[in-house]
Amino acid sequence: MTQDLGALREALRALHAELVRNNLVAWTSGNISARVPGENLMLIKPSGVSYDDLTADSMVLCDLDGKPAAGQRLSANQLSPSSDTATHAYIYQHMPEVGGVVHTHSTYATAWAARGEAIPCVITAMADEFGGEIPVGPFAPIGDDKIGRAVVATLSGRRSPAVLMKSHGVFTIGGTARDAVKAAVMCEDVARTVHLARAFGDLEPLPADQVDALHARYKNYYGQR
Repeated sequence: MTQDLGALREALRALHAELVRNNLVAWTSGNISARVPGENLMLIKPSGVSYDDLTADSMVLCDLDGKPAAGQRLSANQLSPSSDTATHAYIYQHMPEVGGVVHTHSTYATAWAARGEAIPCVITAMADEFGGEIPVGPFAPIGDDKIGRAVVATLSGRRSPAVLMKSHGVFTIGGTARDAVKAAVMCEDVARTVHLARAFGDLEPLPADQVDALHARYKNYYGQR
């Protein structure tokens, strides 16, 4: 497990750099976590640490109750996990298919969240990646698992890997942490495009059968096999 954990730490460090590269975060906000395969554990970004200062060893190992894992209890030279750790932990507990979770306050997607408005599926890129609209979850206070509960309740039974939490920001999920980062990047991209389109008039959602066909093609045939 030690070797695999080291590789996962490094992968998570690199993925945090993708949040910066894609302009999804400001200062120290935002975080990514990854489930440790075969274990009731996850790795997550430390709280309040600059992205420039993140290393593989910075990632905090936690159990799925959101507590630093046994043998990793906090001491003077250990880092505290993200303030969103309880949210990530709840998602992993209740969505066993999820291997990675991302949280951002990316500008355009968070603007939709501030309005409490779902992003309608009006372009093919949304049908491909999200299989329909990007839904809005209810407002929930930060600090415990209430946001996690709202994320799970909103995404359950939906194809979308992204949810806009009202007056807060974006959470995305994926089979891997990389998949969740991709969903976060795509969420911001379509949020911007649909916002700009709406400035010129009303939008017409894609027909449901076209959404289904586009999503199936993307999931089953797009990319390399």
